[in-house]
Amino acid sequence: MTGKARRIGGRANSERRLRIAAWVADKVMPHEAGVRAWLVRARVAGEDVDDLIQESYCSLAALDSVDHIDRPDAYFFSTARNLLARKLRRAAVVPIATIAEIESFDDDRPSPEREVAGRRDFDRVRALIDRLPDPCRKVVEMRRLEGRPQREIAQALGISEGMVEWHVHNGVKTVMKMMRNEAASGADAATAGKGRRA
Repeated sequence: MTGKARRIGGRANSERRLRIAAWVADKVMPHEAGVRAWLVRARVAGEDVDDLIQESYCSLAALDSVDHIDRPDAYFFSTARNLLARKLRRAAVVPIATIAEIESFDDDRPSPEREVAGRRDFDRVRALIDRLPDPCRKVVEMRRLEGRPQREIAQALGISEGMVEWHVHNGVKTVMKMMRNEAASGADAATAGKGRRA
């Protein structure tokens, strides 16, 4: 592949990522209150609610395409529900009834994992994580990308578990802010382009 072809491919990928980030901001974020309220009703701790919401956004923003999603609200809910079910399964002690209750919700749609199997592109999210300052970047990588336990990260980096939580929360929040800023910049550029063509 020539350098020009790589640049064109990179530009197309960047534009697609911006379109998806704009879609998340426009079609998904308005439903956050409903998903958050459901997580609270499911007795999820406050900081875990924030983490699940942010993980859901990251998961949605990492999709290669959103053309197959006709119900963004249901897709957002399903993503959060599946992340919660996975988190509960990994927990040391979780009542079976809790997992069953979470998984009993059925919105008549395939799970996000099945719909997007093999089509996820984490390059953009990874690039945004790389822009985080140390040690926040390292903590987010270890926790979100490698899935390492909080205690293990704290021991490896010589910090408290509370600091691990703090870095993850702030890192994910910063990544989402960068995504929103990119989406807004892309929308502004598109509007300016239309104005020049008119």
